[in-house]
Amino acid sequence: MATALEIFQKLPKTNCGDCGFPTCLAFAMQLANKKISLDKCPHVSEEAKEFLEASAAPPIRLVKIGSGDHVVEVGDETELFRHEKKFFHPTAFVLLIDDTASPEGRKQKVAHLKNLTFDRVGQIMGMDMVGVKATSNDPATFASVVQEVASQTDLPLLLVSENPDVMAEGVKAVADRKPLLHAATPENYERMAAVAKENGCSLVVRETTSLDGLADLVEKVKAAGMEDLLLDFGPANMGNMLRNLTIIRRLAVKKKFRPFGYPTFVLAEGATEDAGIITALGTMKYASVIAFDEAEVPMMYPLLTLRQNIFTDPQKPIQVKPGIYEIGSPTPESPVLITTNFSLTYFTVSGDIETSKVPSYLLVADSEGLSVMTAFAADKFNAEIAADLVKETGIEEKVSQKELIIPGQVSRMSGKLQEKSGWDIIVGPRDSSGLPKFLKERSS
Repeated sequence: MATALEIFQKLPKTNCGDCGFPTCLAFAMQLANKKISLDKCPHVSEEAKEFLEASAAPPIRLVKIGSGDHVVEVGDETELFRHEKKFFHPTAFVLLIDDTASPEGRKQKVAHLKNLTFDRVGQIMGMDMVGVKATSNDPATFASVVQEVASQTDLPLLLVSENPDVMAEGVKAVADRKPLLHAATPENYERMAAVAKENGCSLVVRETTSLDGLADLVEKVKAAGMEDLLLDFGPANMGNMLRNLTIIRRLAVKKKFRPFGYPTFVLAEGATEDAGIITALGTMKYASVIAFDEAEVPMMYPLLTLRQNIFTDPQKPIQVKPGIYEIGSPTPESPVLITTNFSLTYFTVSGDIETSKVPSYLLVADSEGLSVMTAFAADKFNAEIAADLVKETGIEEKVSQKELIIPGQVSRMSGKLQEKSGWDIIVGPRDSSGLPKFLKERSS
């Protein structure tokens, strides 16, 4: 976004007040802080509108792949480092299917793709897209396999071929799904851009000789009428990949270099181990879409966990809903424990309770997503909050005893909590890993 002074230079400078502010400079300051919109000024020129619309555009274009309820969004990033603000759109993972693979092999791969989901700290993780590679280079074969794969999954699609005739036939089968097309090259960009534009699809621009060549090709594809683009600088060793991804992101975000203001695409080729390393590096350093041939659990779980960690807002911890959670099938005689609503804390504690095989009630306090000790230090988890939670949840109606087990780290609040709640307070282990032994001994 332009600064207030840059905006002011484009305004009429009449200080007419029709915008609701006494001066044009005051209006410009509000506009720069995104508190109002430009249409509040009835006298602004078309030149100013064009300037401000261009300056307000994100440094990396938002590109949507897919249609309806099944859309993957990439791009629209504004930062180099996540601690500066956050990263908005997680790297999309694509499982590739070869059109020369056997029908049974293709079917098994799609079935595996559907089952490749994991629940981690309350979030469901999984693959984002499925792709079809036109290794056959035959339009009829490619179109048939694309249609077959599309009928077996609702995930957004990636179609891979540098032959415009093959691509055109493949797109016909799934045009309404708005697939991502890979790729426009210096040799085919005019025809490939025409195919993408005709079908309303986003397009990968691939240039492998140099980043300068990639920038030039982007301009040519844009001139051909395409705007929803992704950038692919081709195969490279991991050092060059890291270098190119960093240069593209830096030029887009810091220098507003428009030819690089698009999401990036990486094809993680090679053996599964190599593809995993490439995918991990691309996830950490700015790749928007990464496609690979295999997606086994030992490879995918750490990659999905890595992606989840990177694209979590560092200023907004993942939280679970406060309240009562039943672990196992608790009875009126079951123990009652309490913790905070930081997701990692909740799932660690609940997992350790499950390990104990002792059915229990777990009270979860609203600590604004902070862990137990952090919340206690910040006064977000104290005796008053815990006592109020006991009353608000109605846990007293579910149990025949009034004993509340608190984390050992906050033993200092036990006396005050007992006074406030009227419950007997039991100090539990300092670390939840001690809960299985602790609960078993108390229940024996």
